[in-house]
Amino acid sequence: MKIGFIGLGIMGKPMSKNLLKAGHELVVFDFNEASVAEAAAAGAKGVKSSAEVAVECETIITMVPNSPHVRAVCLGEGGIAETAKKGTLVIDMSSIDPVETKAIGAELAEKGIELMDAPVSGGEPKAIDGTLSVMVGGNKTAFDKYYDLLMAMAGSVVYVGDLGSGNVAKLANQIIVALNIAAVSEAFTLAKKCGTDPELVYQAIRGGLAGSAVLDAKAPMMMEHNFKPGFRIELHIKDLTNALNASHAISASLPLTAQIMEIMQSLKADGCSMDDHSAIVKYYERVSDVSVEK
Repeated sequence: MKIGFIGLGIMGKPMSKNLLKAGHELVVFDFNEASVAEAAAAGAKGVKSSAEVAVECETIITMVPNSPHVRAVCLGEGGIAETAKKGTLVIDMSSIDPVETKAIGAELAEKGIELMDAPVSGGEPKAIDGTLSVMVGGNKTAFDKYYDLLMAMAGSVVYVGDLGSGNVAKLANQIIVALNIAAVSEAFTLAKKCGTDPELVYQAIRGGLAGSAVLDAKAPMMMEHNFKPGFRIELHIKDLTNALNASHAISASLPLTAQIMEIMQSLKADGCSMDDHSAIVKYYERVSDVSVEK
């Protein structure tokens, strides 16, 4: 299948390579010319704009940072809508505000272009090994048609509902992950302040109800003070901003999300925005004057 792919960043680049490995023909664009050259070396065709991608492809994947970037890629100058044929499908795999997803989708629909939102979870490691979790919103018929394409980059692909539902699921995921990391940080801070080894607490609780993928992934990082990013605090701030914006638009109350956002903003002010989100523990260490490091 001939696929357009726009956005060759930390996530998009390995995702595009997995599509090439699966035998798909790719036409790619990114403002970073080195990333385009790397994709071209792997077998893709590089072009100079999103509009050029749309000239050649009627199925286009976008993987860009946030809502304004998706709008620019789809509807801005040099964007997909300038040259796309009627019936073109855009699969937006970015993580953005679902309210904006619906707005962009409505504007594209006026031009005969369909939008499907398919944000991912799993970070760079799972993008590289092709085991991302994909949450999809949009037309169910389109989902069924492109399920195998998405599975070339994923370990699971789940249809959630109408357009915007994929991003709702992604924001729910990000809320749960952030609050879990904060809970682990808080619990380990208590353990260390009480004079109990956090490592032994971790081993004692991980097999019970408190056990989770977040606990197993982030607790060792906290205790090693290894904050090399798998998912950066600045990106989690972006996702929680979208969650809070969406909640305000529909009058939903997210008090715990607002609290963890303030913690992350404090860490950003301390220069930790590029750290892994497991660095939430640094906030607790600072306010409690203790370290959970081994």
